[in-house]
Amino acid sequence: MNTAFYPCIEPYSTYYLKVDEVHTLYVEESGNPTGLPVVYCHGGPGFGCDVDNRRYFDPEIYRIILFDQRGAGKSIPFAEIKNNFTLALVLDMEKIRRHLGIEQWVVFGGSWGSTLSLVYAETFPERVLALIVRGIFLARHEDIEWCFAGGGAKYVYPEYWQDFYEFIPLEERSDLLKAYYHRLIGSDETLKLQAARTWVTWQATCALLQPSAELLAYVQEPEVAFSAALLETHYYSKGCFLSPNQILANAYRLQNIPVTIIHGRYDMIFNVKNAWDLHLALPRSTLKIIENGGHAALDPPVTQALVEATKSMAQKLAPITI
Repeated sequence: MNTAFYPCIEPYSTYYLKVDEVHTLYVEESGNPTGLPVVYCHGGPGFGCDVDNRRYFDPEIYRIILFDQRGAGKSIPFAEIKNNFTLALVLDMEKIRRHLGIEQWVVFGGSWGSTLSLVYAETFPERVLALIVRGIFLARHEDIEWCFAGGGAKYVYPEYWQDFYEFIPLEERSDLLKAYYHRLIGSDETLKLQAARTWVTWQATCALLQPSAELLAYVQEPEVAFSAALLETHYYSKGCFLSPNQILANAYRLQNIPVTIIHGRYDMIFNVKNAWDLHLALPRSTLKIIENGGHAALDPPVTQALVEATKSMAQKLAPITI
């Protein structure tokens, strides 16, 4: 049991927001309706939010806004890749902000959620009070390759990598992302689920320092596995719809925003150099490397660091009138 979290809470408001002719997003609010607004950007893309995502924030202080990104979680249509790209998600966040009548908010995200948080903040810096980002993913080719295309992670988990690698026929292994993606968009429903489960099993194996049967069981649920695997391969195979090194090139736009960066030393999905490179681009940022932490926010030392960061940021922003 992870005792670093705040207690479980329920949302006081849930609704669906239509953002274009295809997509309608699930949005919820919890915590203090008149508190410090924070928007949570979930990972994947494709995993959606869960009840623990509310628990990084003091519900007496924060107005906690969660939303499921296009194709993920409770948003509809499920696992839809049409009109699903990074800028669309950024503009969705703006639609949510305007719908809620919020002038500025804290932006919080981990893994892919850190990518979306950073791109949003670079696009609309005037709307961001602060950034708290974890498990940094800068969406460069080298960052995707590290875990999913034969980079360093395979040397740490060679036995699990073999299962992931050998699922794809020999003649297609030169481009694993493309091979998995083609299976996930194919018509063979059995093969699609097998590919999805193989993809997320490898990912979940790399996510925690200690193997978690609970996490593996969760990601292998058919809907969870399929939406995560499909949307991740859709995004990763296209460079996350960003220009090369876009996030670091535009980091100067964040120079007046308080930024806290948290990263597990032994993150095997997105290695710690992502966080270091971001910190070098943002020398006024606060970088906390968790020496006994991996990738997942559920690692207790990582959870504790995130909770401490939200407390510290609330104190820093206390004089600001929202």
